[in-house]
Amino acid sequence: MDTQGKGITQNGETGTPRSLAISERGVRTGADFAGLMSALMSDIIAGRVTPQVGNAACNAGGKLLKIVEMQYQYGTQNGGKTDRILTLVPMNEAA
Repeated sequence: MDTQGKGITQNGETGTPRSLAISERGVRTGADFAGLMSALMSDIIAGRVTPQVGNAACNAGGKLLKIVEMQYQYGTQNGGKTDRILTLVPMNEAA
């Protein structure tokens, strides 16, 4: 895969990975994540993404899901909002 984000398919044609557009928009919902992973699988099978890039993206996706799980399990609510905030390192107010 070159730096322009184009891969080589099995028949020698170049193609922009479909997962690239989804990842550039960002993954904010479960539907975004499912769409990205589905497109990534298709890209790997079609040869538009190398297995190494696919593996790295899947590992990062697993870590993303883990942090969301930890937010719900250990996060605190901020005021009356429904979003939970996970504090990884407490901020020192005196510093």
